[in-house]
Formats: sequence, structure tokens, C-alpha cells
Amino acid sequence: MKNNKTLYLTQGAAVAALYVALTYLAAAMGLASGDVQFRLSEALTILPCFFPAAIPGLVIGCLLANTLTGCVIWDVVFGTVATLLGALGTRALRKNRWLACLPPIVSNMVIVPFVLRYAYGVPGTIPFMMLTVGIGEVVCCGILGQLLYTALDKQRGRIKFLEDK
Repeated sequence: MKNNKTLYLTQGAAVAALYVALTYLAAAMGLASGDVQFRLSEALTILPCFFPAAIPGLVIGCLLANTLTGCVIWDVVFGTVATLLGALGTRALRKNRWLACLPPIVSNMVIVPFVLRYAYGVPGTIPFMMLTVGIGEVVCCGILGQLLYTALDKQRGRIKFLEDK
């Protein structure tokens, strides 16, 4: 029993750390925020398909990344909520790899434009920002996430932590 709790905690912490590191990398390239954003860390949103500890890992990672990169409080709160909703949706749809990447795309596409407009004062219409945020999410969650899914799925029999419980 203790080993399962330790494994869960370790998996979640590793996902959170990866999320923060990849967000910092995207931020260093000027891609992590704004009305067009390509957060490389969003590719990790496919991980709840493989293990449930990815959900708190993604949420804590997003919370830390948004806090540490200087986001306003509304971005920290609502960005984290968008990640939570996306991760829960991915876990719920884990049986279909193609649909599993949709919840984080949709949750960010709906929530983030309102944060951009009202918390940061980014000019433009909400529908336009939904489009631009959505494009970034499709690239990162959809394309990069599917590449990550393929790589991990090939290792399912070899790596113990990829065995879904």
C-alpha cells in the first residue's frame, strides 16, 4: 500500500516538474503567454490517459508555472482551473486517444481568452482569441500530445508506471 502512495506522489511530482520546466522553456522563447501561445508543457495533458497521478501533477505544475512566470492572480486561478478541467476530461476519455486530447484544448480555448481580455487587457475580440489560443492548443495538446501518446503507448508493457490502475 505504501509503495502505491509513493509511486502516485512521485509520478505527480515528476509531471509537475516537467510542466514547469517546459513552460519556462516556452517562456524563454516568448511562446508561453499572450493571445497566441504555444506552451510545450500542454503536450503533457495527454498523460492522464496513462496514469491518474498526472491529474494533480498537471494542476500543480500549471499553478506553479503561472505563479513563477509572473502571471496575474486571475491567470493563476483560471488557468489552473482550465488545466484541471482538461486533465479530468482527458482521464474520462482515456479509452479513445483521439478524443482524449480534446478536453484541454476546449477548456483552454474557452477560459484563457477571457483571462487575456479582462485580466491582461489584450485587445481583440473573445472569438478571435478563442481561435488563436485554440490553434496553439491544437498544436501542443493535439499534435505534440499525440506524438507523446504514441511514444508512451509503445512502452506500455515495458514501463511499470504506464500500467493504468
